[in-house]
Amino acid sequence: MSTENIVIRRAEVADLQGLQIMAGALGSAKEPGYFGTCLTEQAEGRRDLYIINAGGADAGYGMINWEPQYTLYKRLGIPEIQDLNVLPVFRRRGLAAALIGYCEERARARDCTQVGICVGLHPGFGAAQRLYVRLGYVPDGFGVTYDRETVSAGDFRPVDDNLCLMMVKDI
Repeated sequence: MSTENIVIRRAEVADLQGLQIMAGALGSAKEPGYFGTCLTEQAEGRRDLYIINAGGADAGYGMINWEPQYTLYKRLGIPEIQDLNVLPVFRRRGLAAALIGYCEERARARDCTQVGICVGLHPGFGAAQRLYVRLGYVPDGFGVTYDRETVSAGDFRPVDDNLCLMMVKDI
């Protein structure tokens, strides 16, 4: 990890434009209102949205969803780290790992014993797949999901950002 000054902070309404700009720079522009909805859910205690700043510049964002859609996580009370993104110019500096670690600390502070994360299955997620395993995440044992619903044997789904492997980690 780089020794540059890293600050992780909770997002605020004043960050909406910057978040949208970061998402656009990542090639994953969000629909209008996406980050506003996240902040509304943050105010309701349903999720927390964080911005990571490296060397004085916003470098990425991620969130922890306290009420995830995925059935297993919901049933077991496992929060899910979601929408983890680091701008390309800031990658390979340990920022994603730092943001994940920060989310894990927040989950521990709420007396959670596990945290979940999902990862896409196409090659664009290769670095994330390796990172999550290196950080101790393991598949939850229920196979592949599409839009957080388990895919049954013989089903066909497109290989896109919604085809994921759900993972968990004891914290």
